[in-house]
Amino acid sequence: MARPIVGIIGNAHLINDQYEVHGGGAMNSCAVSTVSGAIPLIVPADPNIVAVNDLLEACDGFLLTGGRPNVHPEEYGHEPTEAHGTFDRARDAIALGLVRACVERGQPFLAVCRGFQEVNVAMGGTLHPEIRELPGRMNHRMPPDGTIEEKFELRHDVTFTEGGVFHRLMGKQTVRTNTLHGQGIEEAGARIVIDGRADDGTPEAIYVEGAPGFALGVQWHAEYNASGDPVSKALFEAFGDATRAWASGARPGCLKSA
Repeated sequence: MARPIVGIIGNAHLINDQYEVHGGGAMNSCAVSTVSGAIPLIVPADPNIVAVNDLLEACDGFLLTGGRPNVHPEEYGHEPTEAHGTFDRARDAIALGLVRACVERGQPFLAVCRGFQEVNVAMGGTLHPEIRELPGRMNHRMPPDGTIEEKFELRHDVTFTEGGVFHRLMGKQTVRTNTLHGQGIEEAGARIVIDGRADDGTPEAIYVEGAPGFALGVQWHAEYNASGDPVSKALFEAFGDATRAWASGARPGCLKSA
């Protein structure tokens, strides 16, 4: 059987402040290829180039990646401020509709960092622009200095709901993860189940209640060292299994908390 195809939602960049590109981190492609066992396909996230329906037909699953631009607050009814940072409205237009379509169809997706936030917004939730400013919260942002290894080092625990989706998937209730994000979930969207939190209460793992297929998101960057980190490996292996099932025509049942 041919390997399933995973669409990796790309980000828009300027090279030398002039040349426009759509790209995705090599970590994402490596995780999809080596751990999920799928063919990674970078998706130019722009509705002028691709349509959600075309992507649904072309791919067996989707990886919603991290990215520097944030979901525009107008997508969840808030006014933009300086704290919200930069935006990518073209990616918003593709990713949010894609999440809703995948949930409806049962087509598998795995959402990471910005992707995690996109899932919440797509389902009607809101985001806080700077969670480190909330009482009792730690600074989850990427360290400004250091090597890649130092920036992606495991920095805090995430504790899952006992007996929940992530607990069963990981085989343990508490895991250690990296953290490289400024924004976070403020209010959970309809059917969004917060299944794991950091020590300071920040939502870190979610799934869509009643989704007919694999519909999971994590706030940390699980693509880093996906083949060597047991937490990331379990996540990408399960995602790979879901994409193979979709490619074969199988349609798994709904995700349930217990």
